[in-house]
Amino acid sequence: MNKARTRIYEIIEVAKDSDRASTVYDFSMIVIIIASIVPLAFKQEASLFRTIDIIATICFIVDYIMRWLTADMKLKKGNKSFLLYPFTVMALIDLMSILPSVTPLNGGLRVLKMFRLFRSLKVLRVFKITRYSKNVQIIITVLKQQKSSLITVLGFAVTYILVSALVLFNVEPETFDNFFDAIYWATVSLTTMGYGDIYPVSNVGRLLTMASSLIGIAIVALPAGIITAGYMDIINNAKD
Repeated sequence: MNKARTRIYEIIEVAKDSDRASTVYDFSMIVIIIASIVPLAFKQEASLFRTIDIIATICFIVDYIMRWLTADMKLKKGNKSFLLYPFTVMALIDLMSILPSVTPLNGGLRVLKMFRLFRSLKVLRVFKITRYSKNVQIIITVLKQQKSSLITVLGFAVTYILVSALVLFNVEPETFDNFFDAIYWATVSLTTMGYGDIYPVSNVGRLLTMASSLIGIAIVALPAGIITAGYMDIINNAKD
């Protein structure tokens, strides 16, 4: 029994290069996840879409059960793992992405009808791909390793947004109905997007917008550089 559970755990986790069964499982789940999301792009509910959703939901339920049965190997907290697993982030995502599809299959249960309002929660299935892709796992590792640097950049960006919004809100009070509008302007200016729905009309305001856009280029480039450098370090270490 333990050998069988161990093998199940090896298959459902990210595949090793030598584990063909796990590689096939990962690829199959990615295809199923993508196929299950496609119907959300259409308003009409074709019979093909319903069939895809039923098949995908069954696969997701089986995957959820297998992960729950091997929770002790994942969390490494003994029997307590079986109680903790349903409350982990990925388990909650799994559950919330399954429930909207389970509802129509159990139309007689009125308690579950409320979940029809949460059809859009199926979009959460896209986050399931993170556990089946090695590249995504590498990026997640990079984010964890560079967490302090990324938080510093984020803090700098938030501070700059609030300060520039506060300055322009006082320089051009007639342009902004409230402080949130100023924050919105500062955010889109910092990211150099500039939708043009809110913009300063005074020379001082325009100068601040120019400065915000220039600083935004630097701030937006910092996280990309940090993540890219961390990604390349992991790739090079793996090759070595």
